[in-house]
Amino acid sequence: MRHLVIDSASEACSVALLAGGAVVDHRHEVIGRGHAERLVPLIAELAGGGKADVIVVGCGPGSFAGVRIGVAAARALALGWQVPVHGFSTLALVAASAADAIAAADGALVVMEGGHGQWFVQPFAADLTPRAAVRSLLPEDAVALDDALVVGNRAEPFVARRGSGQALAVLPDARAFLRLPSGALLDQPSPIYGRAPDAKPMPKSISAA
Repeated sequence: MRHLVIDSASEACSVALLAGGAVVDHRHEVIGRGHAERLVPLIAELAGGGKADVIVVGCGPGSFAGVRIGVAAARALALGWQVPVHGFSTLALVAASAADAIAAADGALVVMEGGHGQWFVQPFAADLTPRAAVRSLLPEDAVALDDALVVGNRAEPFVARRGSGQALAVLPDARAFLRLPSGALLDQPSPIYGRAPDAKPMPKSISAA
C-alpha cells in the first residue's frame, strides 16, 4: 500500500511516496513562499505522478496559508483518486524528523515560527509522543521552558535567547512520516492553527430602542 505524504505548513514544501515502510520517492524544497504554485507540481514529479492508496497531510500549526494549501490539495487529490485522506500534526513531523536526536536526549521541545512575533512550542517524549498540547507564545515566555534539546526552525534563536541548551535546526520532512508513532494520525485532515485567528468577528449591531 502506497502513502502520499504532504506537508507545506512551513517554509519547506515536502512530499514523499512511501510503501512497505520505505521511501519510494520524495521531493523537499525550501521555498519560503509560493506553496500554492509549487506543491502540486512537486507531487506530479513523484514516481507514478504521486498516485497512492492513502494520502496523509500535515495540518499545522504553521503558516496559515501553507496549512490551508496542503490540506486543500490533499482533499482534492483524495477525491479525484477516490482514496482515504488523513492528517497529522506538523510539529509531530518536525519531532519525527529529529527522532534519533530526541531519543538520545530523552525528549525535546519543538519550536517553530508562529507568526506575529510568536513561536509554536510543544514538548515531545523520547518516543515522539507529545508531553503537552501545542502553545503559541511570545519568545520571552517560551524560553521559560527548560528542555535541553530544542528542535525546529526557531530552535537556534530560542537557545540563543535562553542562553542554554542544544539547538537542532529542523524543518518538516515528509519522509519522517515513517517515524511517527501509530497514534499520530488524525481521522480527518483539518487545519490546526495553534492560535486564535487574526480576524475578529464584527460585533452585532445594537438596534435603537
